[in-house]
Amino acid sequence: MTTPTDLTDRPHGTDLTDPYAPSPRALRVIAGCGFLLLAACFVATFIAVLSDAIQGDGAAKGFVTAAFWTLVVGALTGVAALIAPRKGLVIAQYVLAITAPVLALMD
Repeated sequence: MTTPTDLTDRPHGTDLTDPYAPSPRALRVIAGCGFLLLAACFVATFIAVLSDAIQGDGAAKGFVTAAFWTLVVGALTGVAALIAPRKGLVIAQYVLAITAPVLALMD
């Protein structure tokens, strides 16, 4: 039996899913761990904002608001990843979590 080299060589009804893709259960676990990362990034963002308020001019600018909204959107993305586990949602959750303290430090 020969191995098909092209998608058009596959017989009708053959499953084209990636055998190395993470399972939905694994994606849900990783999304759940993303909430721990979101909590840690919330603390880091809060510390960055407070230190800027004490050492800086004391006024919060747009980046602080964007940082906290990024955490909210990251949490909503995490909930969506728990309901419908997709790799892109989990990646977006982690990226949004890491982006929040960076935005707060930019202020």
